Amino acid sequence: MPAAVPRWFGRLVLGAVLVGLLVVGGTAFRVWQVARADERPQVDAIVVLGAAQYNGTPSKIFEARLEHARQLYADGVSSHILTSGGSRVGDTFTEAQAGARWLAEHGVPPSAVVAVGKGSDTLRSLRAVSDEARARGWSTVVIVSDPWHSLRARIMAEDAGLRAWTSPTHSGPIVQTRQTQARYIFRETAALLYYRMSKESADTMGGAGLS
Repeated sequence: MPAAVPRWFGRLVLGAVLVGLLVVGGTAFRVWQVARADERPQVDAIVVLGAAQYNGTPSKIFEARLEHARQLYADGVSSHILTSGGSRVGDTFTEAQAGARWLAEHGVPPSAVVAVGKGSDTLRSLRAVSDEARARGWSTVVIVSDPWHSLRARIMAEDAGLRAWTSPTHSGPIVQTRQTQARYIFRETAALLYYRMSKESADTMGGAGLS
């Protein structure tokens, strides 16, 4: 009888490990799958998730997102664009303001853009976006971010009360090499699992798109 205890315990541990691998593998597959989707229904607003900006000039990552949102606007996906993202200590502009300026400089009428300059990470930015959208009577959005960030952003937006689709950008530094792509898929998988367990942002994990 005592010999059966280690076998039972070993099977339990093996089962837990297999379940964990299935959860991680399934989540990574969904991150990859949604990253490849390009959903373009007509919606109330296009939401551009913020990224780094330097004195009002978007970083290359942010610029790629803004260019994609500009194209969606030109294609008639929505007549409104919401730029998102707050500021860090010492910043003159919020990410949302920098994004709105860039869009205006590239042909999008200022009246079509709403800058939501609140939130220090993806979760808080999307909650602020949801509050602004619903105050305007909007409920449907297409989210523009990096491919690997799309699934987590969509889930957060839906948890905040929006109906959300994703149309990620496929240009910019994050999608240049397979090594970079693999690294971000791994990190976004961890960030999404963390969010699902805690309902908090993985802002302590670091990295672009991992807030």
